[in-house]
Amino acid sequence: MRTIGWLLLLIGGLAGGLSSAAGQPSAPPDTIRGDAVAPSPAPASGDLAGQGGALEATPLFYVAEDAATLHNRSGLNAPVTRLAMRTPVRRLSCEADWCRVRTDGGTTGYVAADALSNVWIRVSKRKRRVYVYRGAELAHAFEADMAYNAFADKKRNGGKTRPDHWRTPEGTFYVVHKNPQSEFYKALVLNYPKVEDARRGLDAGLISRAQYEAIRQAQQEHRMPPMGTDLGGWIEIHGDGTGDATAWTQGCVAIRNGAMDVIWEQVRVGTPVLIE
Repeated sequence: MRTIGWLLLLIGGLAGGLSSAAGQPSAPPDTIRGDAVAPSPAPASGDLAGQGGALEATPLFYVAEDAATLHNRSGLNAPVTRLAMRTPVRRLSCEADWCRVRTDGGTTGYVAADALSNVWIRVSKRKRRVYVYRGAELAHAFEADMAYNAFADKKRNGGKTRPDHWRTPEGTFYVVHKNPQSEFYKALVLNYPKVEDARRGLDAGLISRAQYEAIRQAQQEHRMPPMGTDLGGWIEIHGDGTGDATAWTQGCVAIRNGAMDVIWEQVRVGTPVLIE
């Protein structure tokens, strides 16, 4: 199950983030975008069992933080193309500071080893826990405080007159910014609202067409989306948690500062986050 979740998270959830509606600009031909990979359906358990050895032999990673250059050889003198942040790749082998990888489209080459990560986060609202994985392997688990309404999915901005809407959104996200000087110790800012939230908000009359376009553009450029619309924003995994799995935040996930210190060095901009 964890392997299925990891594959879906990278290839299906985060890699297929943008709408394919007509009129959107396409990626330059010399750039492989992390959001340009078509979503993949969940493999049947039998299919996964039959592929287990191959999956382990070519573990799944993604390009973290900035775009990475793909080279013909393990050096800086043979560039082939650019891999955008969050592009999923299969790591075939590593030697010294370079890894040989294969993209979803079948392109093979070398990237700097420090450009890759396989760390991702799963948040269980029901269990009130944060899980940190390296690929399919669980590395850490922490008790977490949740939102005032810890059970429902987020639909719009909450407030003192709408405390029921202090909710944590569900779905696949990624860390779009790391704030080392947060009001709540340290914070991993998530890329909410996304295009799908903006589309829903536009249909419901919560945001304007201009706000929708601003959110869409931010997602396309891997920037922080507008946080001040009626959809809400500033959804974070941050510190100053009680460690008692209480419900007090306005939509964020709070863990104890010691737990935040553990994951801070492992999580990078681009790290996938699954909230369920």
